[in-house]
Amino acid sequence: MHHRSISSCYVTSLATTLGCTAAVLLATSSPAWAAADSSVQHYEIAPAPLGAALNQLGQQAHLLLSFPNDLIAGQNSPGVRGDYTVDGALQALLEGSQLIAVRQPDGRYTLQRAAASTALELQSISISGKAPGSTTEGTGLYTTYSSSSSTRLNLTPKETPQSLTVMTRQRLDDQRLTNLSDTLDATPGIIVLRDGQGAESDGYFSRGFEIQNFEIDGVPTVKRMDNYTQSMAMYDRVEVVRGATGLISGLGSPSATINLIRKRPTAEAQASVTAEAGNWDRYGTGFDVSGPLTEIGNVRGRLVVNFKTEQSWVDRYKQDSQLIYGITEFDLTEDTLLTMGFSYQRTDVDSPMRSGLPTRFTDGSRSDLKRSLNSAQTWSYNDHEQTSFFTSIEQQFANGWSGKIELTHSENKFDEVFNYVNGSLNPDGSGTTQLPVRFSGIPRQNNIDAYLTGPFDLLGREHELIAGVTLSNYYENVPSYGGWKYDYSGSPAGAIDNLLNWNGASVKPEFDVTGKSTVDESQYAAYLATRLHATDDLSILLGSRVIDWHRQIEDKPYNAEHTKTKESETGVYIPYAGVVYDVNDTWSLYASYTKIFNPQSSWVRDINNKPLDPMEGTGYEVGVKGSHFDGKLNSSVALFKIEQDNLAIWIDTPGGNTYKSEQGTTTKGAEFTLDGELAEGWQASAGYAYAVSTDADDQRIVTTLPRHSLKTFTSYRLPGVLDKVTIGGGVNWQSKTGADLHTFTQGSYAVTNLMARYDFNQHLSASVNLNNLFDREYLSYAGDHGMYGAPRNIMTGIKYNF
Repeated sequence: MHHRSISSCYVTSLATTLGCTAAVLLATSSPAWAAADSSVQHYEIAPAPLGAALNQLGQQAHLLLSFPNDLIAGQNSPGVRGDYTVDGALQALLEGSQLIAVRQPDGRYTLQRAAASTALELQSISISGKAPGSTTEGTGLYTTYSSSSSTRLNLTPKETPQSLTVMTRQRLDDQRLTNLSDTLDATPGIIVLRDGQGAESDGYFSRGFEIQNFEIDGVPTVKRMDNYTQSMAMYDRVEVVRGATGLISGLGSPSATINLIRKRPTAEAQASVTAEAGNWDRYGTGFDVSGPLTEIGNVRGRLVVNFKTEQSWVDRYKQDSQLIYGITEFDLTEDTLLTMGFSYQRTDVDSPMRSGLPTRFTDGSRSDLKRSLNSAQTWSYNDHEQTSFFTSIEQQFANGWSGKIELTHSENKFDEVFNYVNGSLNPDGSGTTQLPVRFSGIPRQNNIDAYLTGPFDLLGREHELIAGVTLSNYYENVPSYGGWKYDYSGSPAGAIDNLLNWNGASVKPEFDVTGKSTVDESQYAAYLATRLHATDDLSILLGSRVIDWHRQIEDKPYNAEHTKTKESETGVYIPYAGVVYDVNDTWSLYASYTKIFNPQSSWVRDINNKPLDPMEGTGYEVGVKGSHFDGKLNSSVALFKIEQDNLAIWIDTPGGNTYKSEQGTTTKGAEFTLDGELAEGWQASAGYAYAVSTDADDQRIVTTLPRHSLKTFTSYRLPGVLDKVTIGGGVNWQSKTGADLHTFTQGSYAVTNLMARYDFNQHLSASVNLNNLFDREYLSYAGDHGMYGAPRNIMTGIKYNF
């Protein structure tokens, strides 16, 4: 399909019958028109021809909507009755029409066919988080209409040849998921292992492997930037692509890629204030202000500020956090968008718990220690200051092509003192000692990400293409404190007389600086991907990425020989292939293949202190996807297989961390997901995952991860006179786990969560979340040491929208 101009009519507070010319004059004379926001208002629009229904909505919501005249010809609308956001009302009016309303940067809306690959859609292909149908704020949905996290091409979930879950803004709000660990704990197919609290020891796993790939607005960020601390207050959504995604995320990891998409400025002024309180002295407050900064709306800004202070079911633990996030968009021309922004997040933790508690006594019996017991000293801490600055320019070209370049600078200033419980616990509480360690530094990362994308014609059909480069450098220069203080652990000052009732009081040792350590890691990559429309029903996605990767590590002890280690991989080629066949308007079949290549983390060394070879392998996936109710509900079933060499397996050795390289490992599994709107006012998410990893001898490995997991959550807005009330709940269940399924195991368990919200009016609402309803006692990580999950707890909140 060739690019063509589209004549438009505009729905405003004047009748559509005034015609296109009059409406254009009105828009020109009143440039500061009102656009939709996330507030809720009441609508009473009876079933009518679609044009008339849209006109009534325009009168009530004061919005500007453009569309070709022939797009709505002969179509009717079921109308809308009830309390909705503008986006929600538009979706209701368009139900059954195969059309979607897409919000433009200037606040206007356009109508497009939901599944058509028109030039109008293609010219908006973007990885900035603003692509058509991708923004979830204000939709009220548990799903999204589009995502670019799999191949960087903007695709609907049904068109994406990999398993995709999007934790939308509505889902984050309903479950009060305020940090990344809690968000991923609620995400199907993701297992969160926590052997501590507030101690950077949360591990995220998918398909049997730890997740290494993190992105913010599609730009890769290294794991050492401590992404687990990320506050969800500044994000519109979290997109999770399970399986290897080396095409977009730099290096191919077989687990998943976590892509956090920032909130963007809105064309219409909006503001909200929130406050919350819960047991364990947890309190929080914040505000979110967004809108135009000039009269004509060509400059827009957003500011998000959030404060939290909280204690815990764990003794002595306390955390204070502050977030400031700002972003501004400048329409330099009709086709040029400049974005600038920053974020600052500070987290201060007192007595962070690390490495959990011993799960067995020396006689082999289970310890069953108190959930409130904390192994941290009163003087231990974990403090972070994380800053990020980013700017980008997006340019729209002729014939639907666009380009973008983004620069990002991030810093993670940290200073932390942790305690590990050393020794073996006797039934009387004796036998353990303190093993403290200190780390500090200011890791920095710089990124340049640039791409060019658009449609092209070949053999009488229109296809899509994206090409780009990603340049990244990570550098840290940190002091060394002599490693774990075994001398202190073996001293009288380091002994724990009775762990069963220890209060954390001890003499703080000196942490003398013994040297410096530097890590300088760079990655330069170029990628190319295309979606070829072989037939009306068959799409073929092909992609490749070429990577140069270099890392240099220098250890500079003050009183010993300096050492330097260099690692390098040049010209690494990572191919990607996917195929999607549309069986009908509802169902599609897909298959995908990608290569796995991922260098080990800098601290992963063998018994001779040499780095392990990079992980390598292949990933395969086949499945069925469904798009229901005009894309408001998405479903998928997937089967996958991962073959991998050089898997790093940790082995317990005296004096430090040592890993061995496992060859010939295989992971097989299946996943099922269902996300979105089941009926008006009824949102639901359900996901089941099965995965098992085996070695070359077909023996199971990675048994700390469950074979089976199920995660569900739903919310329902009551009808009739009770329509101000929304209730919801869900269950997270997983099967048996254990370090080796022989010495210590934990049986299957389920955690049940509930929520309720009352909307007093379109501005004020109050909510309550009750987590772990039945006060299930369980270990988040089950091994020689384990960390208890949160007991039953309650959190209340209020929100006021201006």
